[in-house]
Amino acid sequence: MINKEFFLALDQMEKEMKLDKEMLLSSLEAGLATAFKKETGESRSIAVKLNPEKATIKFYAYHKVVEGEPQEDNELSLEEAREIKPDAQIGELIGEDVTPKSLSRIAAQTAKQVIMQRINEARREQAQSEMTDKEGELMQAIVRRVEPNNIYVEIIGSQIEGVMSLSDQVFGEKLKVNDKIKVYVKKVRNNVKGSQVVVSRSCAGFVRKLFDIEVPELRSNLVKVKNIVREAGYRTKMAVYSEDPNLDAIGACIGAKGVRVNAIVAELNGEKVDIIQYSNDPSEYIARALSPAKVLMVQLNEAEKHAKVVVPDDKLSLAIGKNGQNARLAARLTNYRIDVKPYSEVMSELENSDGADGQAETARALKESGEQ
Repeated sequence: MINKEFFLALDQMEKEMKLDKEMLLSSLEAGLATAFKKETGESRSIAVKLNPEKATIKFYAYHKVVEGEPQEDNELSLEEAREIKPDAQIGELIGEDVTPKSLSRIAAQTAKQVIMQRINEARREQAQSEMTDKEGELMQAIVRRVEPNNIYVEIIGSQIEGVMSLSDQVFGEKLKVNDKIKVYVKKVRNNVKGSQVVVSRSCAGFVRKLFDIEVPELRSNLVKVKNIVREAGYRTKMAVYSEDPNLDAIGACIGAKGVRVNAIVAELNGEKVDIIQYSNDPSEYIARALSPAKVLMVQLNEAEKHAKVVVPDDKLSLAIGKNGQNARLAARLTNYRIDVKPYSEVMSELENSDGADGQAETARALKESGEQ
């Protein structure tokens, strides 16, 4: 059977859909063979051979060569087989050309179904591959379904579904069906329904990528992020630095008149964002991490990764933060266990001490800091 139009259509589909032609041909051969058997009731094995170069479609029915009398319609005795092929052997398959003059409507419909099925599968596979490459990136999405614990989104530009669990949602943020949002791609996983993308709006990576979008110095690696921690909906702390002494890392992230950081805060629905300068000096780094509170002194225990921090009495609540949030984020940012103490309490402890070495000096330093 010669069908030039059929193969021209395949060529066009290959180019437009960017499908693997070999995969498409093999799928069509299998689908046409199944359709032929159903239509004709043929009991023999059917194989279809598509030849794009000659634009031909061939159907072959196969007998299996058996010893003795054949027991099935798809079997052939050795004597009968050797009339067709003189060197036939037991167990061999002998083919017969059974190509019809034309494809019936049923066969044509089967071919169409196979093509569409493979197109959809290829698209899903392509989308999954593309989404795997997007892990750790921000994507645009549309909210499609809102459930008590999960929000399901459609990743724009793909057929992939994204799921945002309760822990990946921002506390207090109300999303509705058809809302267009940005999401952070955490990972791509496969399930019985196909590929699914795990997305988040609550992770620290979400804020980091927002800064990458707004701050060219971050994208070009002139400014680097040492660490970023977040309690979604409340506060984010980010430590930045630059190896160029002439470049203001914090200023670059904030932007002229705060335009860059304000754009990010707007996306975060007003969430507080603290940008601090990273320091190799742990004491200085910890003091900065407790921003916006003023720190009078930091006493370190390097072996235990513990820091005792002294702050003015009127800044204690600011340093600790609501429900301990500010101190907790500072601890996560610096990887130190931080105990925040008010100035008056520490001075009282020092004054009531037995005068051990170093305590008088500590008290004197604290007094000087408190008076400044």
